[in-house]
Amino acid sequence: MTPKRKTVIQLVSVVVFMGAMAWAAIPLYNWFCRVTGYGGYTSTAEAGSDTVLDETIKVRFDASREKGMAWEFKPVQREMELKIGETGLAFYEAYNPTDRPIAGQASYNVAPYTAGVFFSKIDCFCFTEQVLQPGERVQMPVTFFVDPEIVTDQDGKFVHTITLSYTFYEIDLPEDFAALTDAQAGAITSSER
Repeated sequence: MTPKRKTVIQLVSVVVFMGAMAWAAIPLYNWFCRVTGYGGYTSTAEAGSDTVLDETIKVRFDASREKGMAWEFKPVQREMELKIGETGLAFYEAYNPTDRPIAGQASYNVAPYTAGVFFSKIDCFCFTEQVLQPGERVQMPVTFFVDPEIVTDQDGKFVHTITLSYTFYEIDLPEDFAALTDAQAGAITSSER
């Protein structure tokens, strides 16, 4: 093999490797954050904690929308105080003021980031996509607890307030919903003739 050909093969290999690493970076980072709680990612649980401490923690609720998202979105209550390990239930409200159905998905995080691994969601509207009809207003629940291990963690023991933040962004309507909407629109158009 000639030196030029060997150099070209090495350069192509480097480019392919760098492309593969760039492609895999986001999924690997998201996986890392979910496992460690880094970056404000929360944990999930099937049920509440078996242990409830006498110590309390304050949980604040925050809501925002991606630029261009037509919904109104806010927490029903701004904060609550609960015992560490106690199951909490909070609601967020979404409203679609437009004349068309809109699908949305919520992304979330907690602050401070060190609390992410201790903040466990049992059930959350953020686990699924949401579709609101024109003029529809809904209250969406999130059920959670703060793991009692936070009080023995080197950094977690200094956390007394956790902020749970959601950002809603618009997504494409689900295919089955879009087909249903098109069929309904066709029925309305044909009945107007």
